[in-house]
Amino acid sequence: MAEIGPNDRTPHRLRLGPSDLDVYPVALGGNVFGWGADEEQSFAVLDGYLAAGGNFVDTADVYSAWVPGNQGGESEAVIGNWLASRGNRDDVVLATKVGGHPEYKGLAAATIKGGIEASLRRLRTDYIDLFYTHFDDPGVPVEEILGTLDGLVRDGKVRHIGASNLSAERLQESLAVSEREGLASYVAVQPHYNLVSRDTYEGPLADTAARHGLVAVPYYALASGFLTGKYRSGAQVESVRAAGAGKHLETARGRAVITALDAIATERGVELATVALAWLAAKPTVATPLASARTVAQLSALLAVADVRLTDAEVARLDRASA
Repeated sequence: MAEIGPNDRTPHRLRLGPSDLDVYPVALGGNVFGWGADEEQSFAVLDGYLAAGGNFVDTADVYSAWVPGNQGGESEAVIGNWLASRGNRDDVVLATKVGGHPEYKGLAAATIKGGIEASLRRLRTDYIDLFYTHFDDPGVPVEEILGTLDGLVRDGKVRHIGASNLSAERLQESLAVSEREGLASYVAVQPHYNLVSRDTYEGPLADTAARHGLVAVPYYALASGFLTGKYRSGAQVESVRAAGAGKHLETARGRAVITALDAIATERGVELATVALAWLAAKPTVATPLASARTVAQLSALLAVADVRLTDAEVARLDRASA
């Protein structure tokens, strides 16, 4: 498959790599559901995203086990309650991940099988559209991982598989095993990738994805909110991710990126977050960036990416600022 570029897109749906999934140009991240947003707020965000034409919702079994009092699976439970209350499962392309939950750590066959059953219960569905391995597990043979995932596909519990946080070498090995053994093969990768973190994807991993026709759905697309522009010198931001996002102001690259985003956003009359996501969308192999919203008001900047395509000059300008 050829690399996906801006001219290959329809305004509001695009094909997710070699899969048969047609998704909105921005995936809605569910990491804040049950953490930064309670169930009522989460329902409102999900309703707003779908009402605007969105259909690609991403979560993980571990969200949000790091919060005191949480067990992991809170995000999936919120999404599952929403799907059940709205009766709209067929309208949503649902992605989740296995391997990070405290009770299902790693990618041994029994762990993956137990993990997906728990996810299906919380999500209140009988299938996952895109099922990612969340983290690599070097102690488990690739043949065992892919064989287990293939079984889930054959059983109808999973439509397609993807890999998050996987090295280029392990991705290459995994794809070779799938081809040699006739097993289900990864269709997407989910790397850490944004304007202030380019080397986490660009290079061997992106090259491997491109060579095999896979697409990327980058997480931390807005650098935990830094690329929205709300983090400025002297500004106080009320956010559960403020400490991590604010650190980018201390770097020359972070400041240069915000300056470039400010200029392009002003010229286009859009928000900084829209420009930051549009830069990702313009990158080779990137199908749809992944971003989250705690409130309905935060959705507009994400949704606007469906109608914004940066020029080559604008992309180059941001490339230089983020180099």
